[in-house]
Amino acid sequence: MADYLNTLVDDSDPDTDVTQIEHLLQTAEAIRKDGHPRWFILTGFLHDLGRCSVCMGAAVGRSRRHVPVGCAYSDQVVFPEFFAANPDSSKPEYETQYGIYQPNCGLNNIHLSFGHDEYIFRVTQKYLPEEAQYMLRYHSFYAAHRHGAYPHLMNEHDEVMFEWVRKFNPYDLYSKGRERPNTKEILPYYRELVSEFFPDKIDW
Repeated sequence: MADYLNTLVDDSDPDTDVTQIEHLLQTAEAIRKDGHPRWFILTGFLHDLGRCSVCMGAAVGRSRRHVPVGCAYSDQVVFPEFFAANPDSSKPEYETQYGIYQPNCGLNNIHLSFGHDEYIFRVTQKYLPEEAQYMLRYHSFYAAHRHGAYPHLMNEHDEVMFEWVRKFNPYDLYSKGRERPNTKEILPYYRELVSEFFPDKIDW
């Protein structure tokens, strides 16, 4: 799937000119260099594979910003004008702080806009520890993990797990260097790592 992802040119990601698989390897190798657990390294390698949904014709892969729907948008949401065409934006019941939700109901009970994060989370959730699941599911939810938005919807467990999301985020954003990884040399390590956590075939 990583090879397949290389057929995608993502014009929504202008801050890197490396290939998709090179970005995955840059992220994972930075995590590996810092001595993190193997599941953490694997998460770095997997985190953008949800964009394969674009290659397969789905309309979810390039959604780079998670936002809760059914309640008012935070002022930390990036480019909120892109949601103006959504008919729900004119419904008063969806424009309050809590909208359709209860205070501190937990992110597992929140409907987020569906993007590549949610896609890869659903594909891999049976195989990885919960910390990895949070990293995959919420790494594009910048309003929450970078700007502290939506604390009124999160519960105590979310707050604990979001420390892992924040720990992951710098590897995703700041590993995008000009030095290209030696893909041929290090890919066997990642093939072995994938085999450690996943069966030969999974549902995509």
